[in-house]
Amino acid sequence: MKKPMKGDSGRGQRHLHEKVKTAKGRKLSSKLWLERQLNDPYVKRATAENRRSRAIYKLMEIDDKFRFLAPGKRVVDLGCAPGGWCQIAAERVNSTGENGRAQGFVLGVDLQEVEPIAGVALMHLDFMDEGADDKVKQVLNGPADVILSDMAASSTGHRQTDHIRIIALCEAAALFAQDTLNEGGVFVAKVLRGGADAELLTQLKRDFTNVRHFKPGASRSDSAEIYLVAQGFRGESARGR
Repeated sequence: MKKPMKGDSGRGQRHLHEKVKTAKGRKLSSKLWLERQLNDPYVKRATAENRRSRAIYKLMEIDDKFRFLAPGKRVVDLGCAPGGWCQIAAERVNSTGENGRAQGFVLGVDLQEVEPIAGVALMHLDFMDEGADDKVKQVLNGPADVILSDMAASSTGHRQTDHIRIIALCEAAALFAQDTLNEGGVFVAKVLRGGADAELLTQLKRDFTNVRHFKPGASRSDSAEIYLVAQGFRGESARGR
């Protein structure tokens, strides 16, 4: 039997947990956030794989389960900064035009500046501004197959207020999806635990053939976020309502 190495408990290699010293002027909340980042396996994986953020693995899990990012699809990513979701969307719909597969299109939109991403068109604007949706439609220049919304308002710390804010973003994204999706299209949006409110959920169930809530493993267990996945857009019959 192999003897445990010095420092080994005999039950396998120890997992070291990095701690951050509280520097002068650094708040405890900042210290805890940094410590969590340093020990987050998805952050480490994103760094090793040269990804924009750990959030890319959320979309990967959602798409692995529901399978909507196929080569040739046209995708709009609302609230795309820093660009992780755009990265995986570009790879899966082949918006870079590689390997002889059908070439898709990816458009990322955010109120923050986003560094260029191969195979992705980027727009710097606040989607909640008046007329912003029309500007996005002009650049999209045709229907979309997938509308993604990872938009989130700044947290107030008041759960009910934060829920109302994120539902407003989700509703705006859902209206945009209703205007732009191809028949059979897919809408994915972030909401908070408890899901979409009843009115929005009723609308989506009327406009799509399948509506589910899904929490990917890459979403932190202590996070209230959950994703709404609506598949099978009913097309003109939904737009006419």
